[in-house]
Amino acid sequence: MTRFREFKGRRHELALLDSLGASTEASFLVLYGRRRVGKTRLLTHWLKQIDLRGLYWVAEPSSTLDQLRSFSQALYNFANPTTPAPADFTYATWAQVWQQVGNLAREERLVLIVDEFTYLLDNDPGLAGVMQNAWDQQLENSNLFLIISGSHLGMMQRQVLSYQAPLYGRATRQSLLQPFTFGATSLFFPDYSADERVTLSTIFGGIPAYWERIDPTVSVFENIRSQLLTADNLMQAEPRLLLQDFVRDPHNYVSIFRAIATGARTQKEISARSGLAQGHVSKYASVLREAGFVERRIPVTATGHSRSGRYHISDPYLRFYYRFLSARQAQLALNIQEPALAEIKRFLPNFIGSHTWEELSREWVLRAGATGQLPFLVDQVGSAWTRDAQVDVVGINRMDKTIVLGECKWQARAPGRAVLQDLIVKTSEVVPKKGQWRVFYLGFSRSGWTDAAHAFAEELAAAKPAQDNWTTAGMQLLDLKHVDNDLTRWYKAAA
Repeated sequence: MTRFREFKGRRHELALLDSLGASTEASFLVLYGRRRVGKTRLLTHWLKQIDLRGLYWVAEPSSTLDQLRSFSQALYNFANPTTPAPADFTYATWAQVWQQVGNLAREERLVLIVDEFTYLLDNDPGLAGVMQNAWDQQLENSNLFLIISGSHLGMMQRQVLSYQAPLYGRATRQSLLQPFTFGATSLFFPDYSADERVTLSTIFGGIPAYWERIDPTVSVFENIRSQLLTADNLMQAEPRLLLQDFVRDPHNYVSIFRAIATGARTQKEISARSGLAQGHVSKYASVLREAGFVERRIPVTATGHSRSGRYHISDPYLRFYYRFLSARQAQLALNIQEPALAEIKRFLPNFIGSHTWEELSREWVLRAGATGQLPFLVDQVGSAWTRDAQVDVVGINRMDKTIVLGECKWQARAPGRAVLQDLIVKTSEVVPKKGQWRVFYLGFSRSGWTDAAHAFAEELAAAKPAQDNWTTAGMQLLDLKHVDNDLTRWYKAAA
């Protein structure tokens, strides 16, 4: 197993930390994001690079008293490095802790990082109010740079960032740390082909802690065998570890994951496949959506409330796990690998085509529009569907009445003109009925396009077919190499 010894990426986040750290006024940063996304690595790396007094402390899921004692001793030892705190030392209250923090930051800049802050809130929701009072009465007039970090997205939103939260308006900045995008894979795995890196992203997403497990000297499928299909690997326990921050009993949530992973999209379908009542499905799905693991998508062309919502597992590893691994735990416990590996090899291309390739294509549309590589600037990107048609990639600008429609194909053979003709036929189904729209077409194919397909794109550009409420602005055909090069270039420019 290889480890990334060199810290890579996160240039924007490091610049934000540098800016707030260099300020002479009190600063307060709220950093949050999915577990394993790299919050701790980012903060500890930055703390090692700066020439400022800094204390890093991470909360554990223990009792309130244990947490208070642990933080008290860390703070005491930081202030008195030559005289360690007695084993039973603790401040009496959190208010006293924050008073001491203010004293330490009265003159010289102090960086204080409180990691896994949501463990504190889970035990004592009133702590946010205590911090509010401390900030208003003392800390905002000190030389403190306070950073709180948490993995429980819903709790951070409700108890720290929402309008009703005691700490609302106190933070100088807030940052949701996102997984790495596909463009970063070429930086971390330069010896893998684009095809291999798409496969890697399909399984592990952009989570750096997962990437650290990958051995780039062997194939992706050999990594699947060694990292996912052994009886003793840690990734088998990862889904339950991710869930335990949000729910006490994961069984019904697992049923929903399995239902969605095997094709159920609506509450009715999930209910039928999981055996749960639709009302329960709605409740459990709401928790998973708050956690960032599941999303309910509506057609990007829809306006207002839509009843056409479809549920998707948004986390790539959970999506892969519940599709290919969850039902094979008994086999894997006995180290029976070949049936699982054979199924993955057989069905993974379709899985990539239905998920990752469409997602990468949508990212390309959003970025290409912003960099002027499309005739239109799109505001939203998603997909669109009606009872009779579905379009994989749709980018829309409602003010300009422009829309991009794209078809995605992840297959070994280059598709031909019939795929593009079918896309044109779908246009009237998905273009909004009100207004006069200009439509630009895109074709995304892993293996490129046939000569006949390219000829059709030229014919379309010349003929400019139209209907009552839309006209054609052209067509562009792309392959994996083109998409990979662009996403890599855009990532390097931004990161």
